[in-house]
Amino acid sequence: MSRNGQAIWMLQTKRADFSAIAERYHISPVTARIIRNREVIGEQEIERYLYGTKEELYDPHLLKDMDSAVEILREKIQTGMRIRIVGDYDIDGICSTYLLYQGLLRCGAKVDYQIPERIRDGYGINESIIRQASEEEIDTIITCDNGIAAFEQIGIARELGMTVLITDHHEVPQREDGEELLPPANAIVNPKQRSCHYPFAGICGGVVAYKLVQVLYEKFGVPRKEWEEMLEFAAIATVGDVMCLQDENRILVRWGLKQIAKTQSIGLRKLVEVCGLDIRALSAYHIGFVVGPCLNASGRLQTAKLALELLLCKEENTAIQIAEKLRELNEERKTMTQQGTEEALRQVEEQYKDDSVLVIFLPDCHESVAGIIAGRVREAWNRPTFVLTRGEGCIKGSGRSIEAYHMYREMCGVQELFLKFGGHPMAAGFSMEECYVEEFRRRLNEQATLTPQDFIPKIWIDVAMPLEYITENLIQELKLLEPFGQGNEKPQFAQKNLHIRSVRVLGKNHNAVKLALVTENGLAMDGMLFADGDRFLEELGEQRQMDVVYYPDINEYNGRRELQIVIREYKLHL
Repeated sequence: MSRNGQAIWMLQTKRADFSAIAERYHISPVTARIIRNREVIGEQEIERYLYGTKEELYDPHLLKDMDSAVEILREKIQTGMRIRIVGDYDIDGICSTYLLYQGLLRCGAKVDYQIPERIRDGYGINESIIRQASEEEIDTIITCDNGIAAFEQIGIARELGMTVLITDHHEVPQREDGEELLPPANAIVNPKQRSCHYPFAGICGGVVAYKLVQVLYEKFGVPRKEWEEMLEFAAIATVGDVMCLQDENRILVRWGLKQIAKTQSIGLRKLVEVCGLDIRALSAYHIGFVVGPCLNASGRLQTAKLALELLLCKEENTAIQIAEKLRELNEERKTMTQQGTEEALRQVEEQYKDDSVLVIFLPDCHESVAGIIAGRVREAWNRPTFVLTRGEGCIKGSGRSIEAYHMYREMCGVQELFLKFGGHPMAAGFSMEECYVEEFRRRLNEQATLTPQDFIPKIWIDVAMPLEYITENLIQELKLLEPFGQGNEKPQFAQKNLHIRSVRVLGKNHNAVKLALVTENGLAMDGMLFADGDRFLEELGEQRQMDVVYYPDINEYNGRRELQIVIREYKLHL
């Protein structure tokens, strides 16, 4: 029996002179091996990975159309033209809008913002937002975290005489012959364009906006320090939008987390407080799983403008009230997610467990949690998953994928079924008529080339490291590898043949297990497993030997510090 069913444990076997790397950078060979496993190769890259500074962020002028976009904005600001930012309702869109709004205001622009309502408007800029802007005599629209696929909508804006600037990071739509299909905007700043020579295309919408503000501040003579003080919002967007924490993103997030402790945003500070966190010790985990979901909850269940109001708030009591409201909305979102996940898993078990691509229709589910539910089902079954719900007048869907399935590309194969769609290799969103749901399911499965091997999860182990190697110094050194997240996962170690001396279930919900473990050499060390304790005891039975995938940790209790391991995966000896 094991924690992850039929999962295969795979040991990384990448080669390098780990002793030489360790000596050169004053780290252990264990840490050197982990760095190599993350595909960080060469002296310059290792140095940047371990000690990268803000000075090593890429030049924003390398982004295609950046200079022309900022020049257009300079002219509009100096001639007093009205500018409207059109953002998006998720955390990346909220942070992007915040950054552009603050940046344009600082440069003296007549600027306001519009964030689409998830249910009423759907994703991105739409015709009604454009016509409303025209009626209100807006001269220039600047999008953030959206717009690259809005070909028709931006065409309408141009026909109405408006200037349109796009800042985005999503995949560029293509014609059937592979040629890029770009909207008729006055400037498009998106690193995913083929003709863009920016060194790292994996930045989010918030980072694109942050880079634009950098160039804007250069143009208007605003001190660089003011731009650097907004770094935390680029970092929050990067983590919240689950971007790969590699290359430039890693530097942005590492330094952005430090910047949060000094944030000028009263609202962000209060949100961290109501979440029960210490603002001086935030990790990428806290952003991704505690603070970020609260910001996202406003766009899911009410309006994303609430989250933006919080970040812009200057008055402490108001900030506390909005922060509390966002926390409550997130609790409501969690309940809805749990109920939807249970129903989705039941459907898969009863109807779709033989499908390669899971398409689950939950008509009564709130469309805002469809993506989260899709992610939970994907984790449980390790298959690409789409969750569909009834929206206003049509079906709305969100998808989450596995490495072997390029979701956006596969959706392009059935694009005539959609009213609207977009996404990445690993995630996507769309709308369609309800009559096409069954055809959508059938055709995705017919065109899928997935094999049974693709559905077996792989647990990648960095180092097979005996517990005897664990020291406080090593645990401290591993912090050099932070921030952890997508693309820079927390290291995983493995140890075989541990004897279980005793077991204790902890927590009021019985969701933690403390094991007293002993190695074959007689070293005793505690292990913590965060899982259903009662189920683990039942599974354990009379067995007293196990293999584990773990991460080393220090347990601090009553002034005492003891080494322990946090068990991520296990296999019991039968």
